[in-house]
Amino acid sequence: MALVFSFLISLIGFAYFSYGKKTAEFLFMLFGLLLMIYPYFVQDLITSTIIGVLLVIAPFILRSVI
Repeated sequence: MALVFSFLISLIGFAYFSYGKKTAEFLFMLFGLLLMIYPYFVQDLITSTIIGVLLVIAPFILRSVI
C-alpha cells in the first residue's frame, strides 16, 4: 500500500513540477521536486500521508501569503 501511495504522490509531484516549469512559478517547481523525492526517505504510510498532504497544500498557502 505504501508503494502505491508513494507512486501517486510522486505523480502529483511531477504534475506540480511540470505546471511550475510551464508557468515559471518557482513554488510549484520546488514543491513538485519535494513531492517526487521525499517518498524515497519516508517509509511509514501514516507519516508519508501527513507529509504528502502538507506538501500538496503548501504552494497554495504560500502563494496567497507572498
